[in-house]
Amino acid sequence: MLAPKRVKYRKQMKGRTKGHATRGNSVAFGHVGLMTLDPGWITSRQIEAARVAMTRVMKRGGRIWIRIFPDKPITKKPAETRMGKGKGNPEGWVAVVKPGRVMFELEGVSEDVARSALSHAATKLPVKTRIITREDG
Repeated sequence: MLAPKRVKYRKQMKGRTKGHATRGNSVAFGHVGLMTLDPGWITSRQIEAARVAMTRVMKRGGRIWIRIFPDKPITKKPAETRMGKGKGNPEGWVAVVKPGRVMFELEGVSEDVARSALSHAATKLPVKTRIITREDG
C-alpha cells in the first residue's frame, strides 16, 4: 500500500475539503480517466483495492496511472479510552480529493474495457465518480 517514506510532522489537522480541484483536473497521461464528483478522503487501502480491480479487468494489459497519493496521516484513539489525554496515534494514510480531481488514468486497452475497469474501481471508492476521456477534459 502507498505511504510516505518520511514526513516532517507525525500528526496533521483534519482540514476542510471545500472548493473544486484546480490541479490534476484533466486527463494528462492516459486516454480515459476516473474523476471524483465529491470531496473526501481516499485511504491507501481503497487506492490499492481500486488498482487491483482495474488490473484484473484489464487482464494485466495496458497501463495505469494513479494520480493521487495518500500523504495525510489519520490518527485514532484506542477503543474504550476516556476523553482527553491528547491526540491518538497515526493509524493510516489518506489522500484528500476535491471535486474535479482525476484519480486514475488508463491507456493501452480498448475504450469499453477501460470503462469497465474504471467502473469496477469506482465501486471500491467512497466518493461519486465520473469516467472522462482526454477530449472531454
